[in-house]
Amino acid sequence: MKKILLLVAVAVVLFSCKNLAEGEYEITGTVKGMKTGLVYLEKQSPMGMGPQAIDTVKIVDGKFEIKGKTTEPEISFIQIDKVNGKVPFILEGGEIEITVDKDSIFKSKTAGTYSNDEFATFNDESTKIQKKLQKTVMAFQMKNMTLMNEAQKNNDTVTMNRLRKEYDVIQKDITDYTFGYPKTHPKSFISVLIIQMMSNNPKYTKDIEGLYNALDPTLQKTKPGKSIKQNIDSLKKKPALK
Repeated sequence: MKKILLLVAVAVVLFSCKNLAEGEYEITGTVKGMKTGLVYLEKQSPMGMGPQAIDTVKIVDGKFEIKGKTTEPEISFIQIDKVNGKVPFILEGGEIEITVDKDSIFKSKTAGTYSNDEFATFNDESTKIQKKLQKTVMAFQMKNMTLMNEAQKNNDTVTMNRLRKEYDVIQKDITDYTFGYPKTHPKSFISVLIIQMMSNNPKYTKDIEGLYNALDPTLQKTKPGKSIKQNIDSLKKKPALK
């Protein structure tokens, strides 16, 4: 009897797993509270002009499906026609599940592939930390708003730097979580995006090469991965300061 149950379970798993070729994706989506409409799959424009639609499908009975192929992971967006806001996710090969909350777009969920599962977890954890900091951040801004405006107006760099350092202390928890993420998630596409951001900040110059070398080789070959490598090589060519 146990053998029969095991065979049935295996058959269900095999049946549910689609035979997608390398780089092929299948997005299955649900839009809460909307039976019909249009869905746009958007990618970032190569010229940096903002997201542009690369595919359009219909919503049927609250559901939609998008199929295609991609050469590497990249941040993309789901835009529902006549709905404000976009749902960010990672477009990559595999079965991707997206649940869109049209009334509260930030509550939409992504899952299905490793990077999208990690993306959801990263966003949830970041949101929790930011909620804890919200009152402290608002109190700091209210207390120092006039002083910040005067410092900017008078180009008072001493005061601006002091306030920036105080603000950085308040933001320490979210900063530590964000920039510590790549160390524990070398296979997550989120990591390569974070390292790319860090590579443009002189504060993290000494950490970049180690983080890059620890990345999964497939991530090193992506566009942000190549950008990080270029920054590393460029820094090595600069003469050391005496």
